Amino acid sequence: MNFQFKGINVLNPATFEGAVAYAIILLTCAMFLNRMLRLGIERALKRGSHLHIDQARVKFISQLAQVLIYIVIFFVYAHLIPSLSNLGNAGLASVGILSVVAGMAAQNTLGNLIAGISLLLYRPFNRGDRLKIMAPSGLETGQIESLSLGYTILKTDDERRIVVPNSIMANQTMINMTMDSFRAICQTVVMITLDSDFDAAKALLLDMAAKSSKVKQVCGCAVTHLNGWGVELTLSVWCANSLVAGELRSEFLEEIKKRFQDKGIKMPQVVSANIKVI
Repeated sequence: MNFQFKGINVLNPATFEGAVAYAIILLTCAMFLNRMLRLGIERALKRGSHLHIDQARVKFISQLAQVLIYIVIFFVYAHLIPSLSNLGNAGLASVGILSVVAGMAAQNTLGNLIAGISLLLYRPFNRGDRLKIMAPSGLETGQIESLSLGYTILKTDDERRIVVPNSIMANQTMINMTMDSFRAICQTVVMITLDSDFDAAKALLLDMAAKSSKVKQVCGCAVTHLNGWGVELTLSVWCANSLVAGELRSEFLEEIKKRFQDKGIKMPQVVSANIKVI
């Protein structure tokens, strides 16, 4: 396509005027792309402010992407201008080779970066959520302390920090114990001697559960084992989540000991509660 202005073909890259025109057009495109990229990242940071993302790292990546845009635009310009075509072809070939080498050398880092972006977009969990994940030490439970583009840090109940690459977080099955639709069942198992008042013990356990503000629903109190030295009773209640269930278990065991002593109910032993997450 020819565009003549006073006898000069301003869109002919072989002419000085055409080279200047293409430079202006491509420079404008680069500036527009950089502006759109910058605005998009700023909006994403505002929407994800509650995730406590490392903004310094995100801005660094943004600046790196802007530089890459200018580099790509320069090589496109060099490819279009006949006098610079050899430089453009050599540059594009070099960039291609360097991209392959860099991609192979940093595939784990790039994988973590892409996985981190995926986690920020789909949000299977947020900062502060309690998760159960599989770690080298086994099944671990903790709270999301920080979420960056490369790694997720999980703080356990015993103050340990588990650093998990985002590529692993994005590909493993985890249990989010903070979601609103989640609940847990707390089962407290106690033993009473054969000569104790069975009906009184059962009624005491059910009354204790009914009066607790942490109990969402009382499932019942059933005999789960019987032998020559005692009767095993299992009190089952629904709670909001497993964290509440753990707290409730300790409260139940303390209150059971006090109430049983007051009523003269003997316990050969107390079996710790089992928490089952459903």
